[in-house]
Amino acid sequence: MTSLTGRAPRPAVHLGENDTGHPEPLHSHIVHRAHAAGLAGAGAFRGVEGRGASSRSHASRRPSLSEDLPAAMVVVDAEERVRAFLPQVGEVTGEGPATLEDCVTVRYGGRAPGPDRTDPEGKRSL
Repeated sequence: MTSLTGRAPRPAVHLGENDTGHPEPLHSHIVHRAHAAGLAGAGAFRGVEGRGASSRSHASRRPSLSEDLPAAMVVVDAEERVRAFLPQVGEVTGEGPATLEDCVTVRYGGRAPGPDRTDPEGKRSL
């Protein structure tokens, strides 16, 4: 079951996989901060290829040899919660490209909590 919950801003921060924020990778640090702030969703995504401000190419031609692939992280929640969280992102990222896109949020419901998610008919969902 889905229900449309409306428009919301979706920030996307473009990082390098090796960018750090405290003892962990920066993308992971931001996702953990978003979780601690109680936001509905946050995720980090590994890129295949990118070119950043340094003009250095970051590419995954041979994954075992790639050391600094591009990464992006996104946050999704209601507009007021996302905008309240943005200063925390700025604190840890400093300089770097970021976007704030308008999106339509869709909330998926009806899934049981926990690792064994089954619907009322006993079918396992992903």
